[in-house]
Amino acid sequence: MNQKQSQNIDKLESHLWEAAHIITGPIDASDYKTYIFPILFFKRVCDVYDEEFAEAMQFYNDKEMALSPEQHRIQVPNGCHWRDVIAATKDVGKVLKTAFLGIEKTNDRLYGIFGDAAWTNKDRLPDHLLLQLLNHFNKINLGVQNVRDDDMGRAYEYLIKRFADKANKKAGEFYTPRSIVRLMVNVLDPKPGETVYDPACGTGGMLLETLHHVKEHGGDPRLLKLKGQEKNLTTEAIARMNLYLHGMEDFDIRRGDTLRDPKFLTLDRLEQFDCVIANPPFSLNEWGYDKWTSDPYNRHVFGLAPKTNGDFAWVMHMYTSMKESTGRMAVVLPHGVLFRSGAEAKIRKKLLDVGAIETVIGLAGNLFYGTGIPACILVLRKKVTRNTPVLFINAEEIYTKGRAQNTMSTEQADKIYSIYVNQHKKAFEQEGVSRWVEYSELKENDFNLNIARYVQKPLEEETITVEEALRDFKIKLAKLEKAEDELELLLEREGFEL
Repeated sequence: MNQKQSQNIDKLESHLWEAAHIITGPIDASDYKTYIFPILFFKRVCDVYDEEFAEAMQFYNDKEMALSPEQHRIQVPNGCHWRDVIAATKDVGKVLKTAFLGIEKTNDRLYGIFGDAAWTNKDRLPDHLLLQLLNHFNKINLGVQNVRDDDMGRAYEYLIKRFADKANKKAGEFYTPRSIVRLMVNVLDPKPGETVYDPACGTGGMLLETLHHVKEHGGDPRLLKLKGQEKNLTTEAIARMNLYLHGMEDFDIRRGDTLRDPKFLTLDRLEQFDCVIANPPFSLNEWGYDKWTSDPYNRHVFGLAPKTNGDFAWVMHMYTSMKESTGRMAVVLPHGVLFRSGAEAKIRKKLLDVGAIETVIGLAGNLFYGTGIPACILVLRKKVTRNTPVLFINAEEIYTKGRAQNTMSTEQADKIYSIYVNQHKKAFEQEGVSRWVEYSELKENDFNLNIARYVQKPLEEETITVEEALRDFKIKLAKLEKAEDELELLLEREGFEL
């Protein structure tokens, strides 16, 4: 990326972020995404439509031909264009909502993509404020000639990150730090032509990182087939916008409760994928236990997760969604999954028995929005080899300390990945950081995967020279003699006989 392009992106990001300032007050920070992203996507769609129209006019010199569906990726019906909305002076929210619905009805694959924000609620968004927001977006052209797909996608991801920073604790449901996603995707190493699935996809960050990975390694990201499911309507819509704005078309994001109602099926079984990746909600209290007692997809083959904790339900859903030969998965979970007893211990043992758990990576605490507890990454593969060893990586000290929240840089994520790669290539151990642990040792520990049991930082013994010890002794002796003199004076002053 050249300097001019970088400056243009910085300018675009800054302009987009200023949009949030306009609605600060009537709109809570956790809801910025609900209002800003649909308008951003609407402006992009209309500006691209205008570009396509101009190109077709130049080629055909025929307005009817230039307006035909064949000339446009996304259809914008009459009366539903950006210029129709920006021209409104009253009931602006109603006009905007009508335009959104018109575009959704005309383009089947965009159904529901603009979400369900309360655009007609004038107490929240009075006409003058909504017009101010629209006029702010009207100052920039978001057509492809002005903002390429990659740049648009980057600016969009920038906004997602900024909104997450602003929302803080409420952001955990839809945002995973990019560096951690990068680490997980590097471990899975998706290839062009493979299928990738995120059962808790949020705003699509993990799916997008697979695109970046393939592109970074010289492959064609358009050959990836991406699928994801998300329960929250607004978040699911943002994920679809995100992928569209990155220039992707071969993807399928569906809304619904993955554990209770999985949407990706092949006949009577779960659809299976090459790569499965997720940061599901931690320790769900009500996750669908009753439905799983007779699960038609056999996700309870290794046992049922506890009734009030869905962590292992996510693990088993993802495990069942992996292809038999090429399937691999990476999932972020709280540390408790490594050592909790009862039903979880039984599932953990069976996964180890079939050689499914390949790697356990322990992360530092306070890296994720909404929780300060340390998390771990579990890497699983579909294997036929039983009782295989497990790689433990203790990365709890690889992070950057922050005041409110710790962070992990791209370089730190790549450092953890290099440990993973080196262990696989050379099978050497890094004391206190990484180690392969045999099945027999795991069995001796009742299949407890607590990282500290297997990888511990060595105690550092303090070693000093004789000269240093003697010098230290003399200093302490002098301090002691001074203290004794002061005590003597004090006692004499108080009339005590020595």
